Amino acid sequence: MSKRIEVRDLNVYYSDFLALEDVSLQIEPRSVTAFIGPSGCGKSTLLRTLNRMHEVVPGAHVEGEVLIGGNDVYAPGVDPVLVRRQVGMVFQRPNPFPTMSIRENVLAGVKLNNHKISKADSDNLVESSLKGANLWEEVQDRLHKPGASLSGGQQQRLCIARAIAVSPEVVLMDEPCSALDPISTLAIEDLIEELKQEYTIVIVTHNMQQAARVSDKTAFFNIAGAGKPGKLIEYDDTDTIFSRPSVQATEDYVSGRFG
Repeated sequence: MSKRIEVRDLNVYYSDFLALEDVSLQIEPRSVTAFIGPSGCGKSTLLRTLNRMHEVVPGAHVEGEVLIGGNDVYAPGVDPVLVRRQVGMVFQRPNPFPTMSIRENVLAGVKLNNHKISKADSDNLVESSLKGANLWEEVQDRLHKPGASLSGGQQQRLCIARAIAVSPEVVLMDEPCSALDPISTLAIEDLIEELKQEYTIVIVTHNMQQAARVSDKTAFFNIAGAGKPGKLIEYDDTDTIFSRPSVQATEDYVSGRFG
């Protein structure tokens, strides 16, 4: 189910502003890859190009290729909606649909994709997705309560359940713990460790300890100054990036000397 991602010679533009320049990297299936770097260096932009979410910004476009399982998601005729079904996204702030129950939130993506689904199948899917997000035990008796009634950490796990309910191949997480307390953060980190058994996971984080804890590989991005494009500086096994990076700027960043 989980797929390899290959980014080849990617330039990302917002109108005529070059936000990210000449990025190439490979992300292996069933692994966690962390994108780190100072604010404005293009980490979230790159994350959003992997499922074409950046296109919701008018004027955004790319040059280069993004291959998922060998298929270019930017090839002519590819439907961005299908790409986003394959590549789920979890945002910085938990965003359950406020008018929907916990159960309806889990099924939202499935219904959006016009899947007719029986009551029995939907019950099973709700249970398996919530179990997959380590939330079932906490909410099984109140599935008809609003998703917004949960705590922040539970809401974020509900959003993860919603993302995995549509059986994606890749799960993207844009600073998924930045709005959460330390205990909820730990729950999400434990969950990431479990989810990588089935999915390819890419996470943007400003938390160096988190990147070191959860990821197998780390990509460090940097920017030469305001108005300049972000660039991929170094990409390697997480242990290497944090203990013996080959570029001085990487060492300065992970050791807290700048950024």
